[in-house]
Amino acid sequence: MSAREPAFAGSWYPDTAAGCRRDIESFLEERPLAALPRAPLGGIVPHAGWYFSGSLACHIIGSMQADPPPDILVIFGMHMHSAASPVIMTTGAWHTPLGDLPIAEDLAHHLAAQFDFEVEAPRDPNRDNTIELQLPFIRHFFGPVPILPIGVPPSTEALRIADAVATYAQAEKRRIKVIGSTDLTHYGPNYAFTDKGRGASAVKWVREENDRRFIDALLALAPGRVIDEAQRRQNACCAGAAAACVEAAMGLGAREGRLQAYANSHDKSPGDSFVGYAGVVFF
Repeated sequence: MSAREPAFAGSWYPDTAAGCRRDIESFLEERPLAALPRAPLGGIVPHAGWYFSGSLACHIIGSMQADPPPDILVIFGMHMHSAASPVIMTTGAWHTPLGDLPIAEDLAHHLAAQFDFEVEAPRDPNRDNTIELQLPFIRHFFGPVPILPIGVPPSTEALRIADAVATYAQAEKRRIKVIGSTDLTHYGPNYAFTDKGRGASAVKWVREENDRRFIDALLALAPGRVIDEAQRRQNACCAGAAAACVEAAMGLGAREGRLQAYANSHDKSPGDSFVGYAGVVFF
């Protein structure tokens, strides 16, 4: 089986099994998130380096464990403009320091027959952090579960793909869970976004207003609004992935969204440029 090699191991997260386990154990020793009534069907996670947002992503993905376990985990991600073609892997596996994760080839081919995807070969992929940084967490909590990484643009195409995932799950009686990978507002001179000045007032505005608007769209289970928010207010970098996660989760039976945690890079590295992160679950 041809395996896609990681591009960010050793820089954005550890490149050894021992290092990944050490970080995951450290994350899990931190204050736990609020208890949930049942295991979520979907979750929104950030994709900065593990130092900044790994703990939040780890807790959200860990909360999705269930008995029986899922048959497939679909991960929506990638930084894309609205006119971009969606991206998919249809064969092979993705290597992580904790072991390989095989591609869910049946679902991949089912979707590739319906949509005009750019198909990634395991040996010649796009360089993408949004999906890769979640994979060691998935391997840790779910073992060698089949995965399907999909890059989706912030458009109605993302919602159609998400609907097709949910329809497949129902028709084939497969237990599928979905993850949407996105960071929130990228604020400050590094991102050419300084509308609210600098300092504490800017951090407060991002946290309490700009990021909050995007989070509220997620909690309202309103995927179209999720995309619109990001396009209007620059409060998410992968709105297509987040919207697809919401749409698919609803198709799989989710009726409620819950914010489990919020943070931003300013918490660990104060400065004029910073990024917001949210952990949201759907059940």
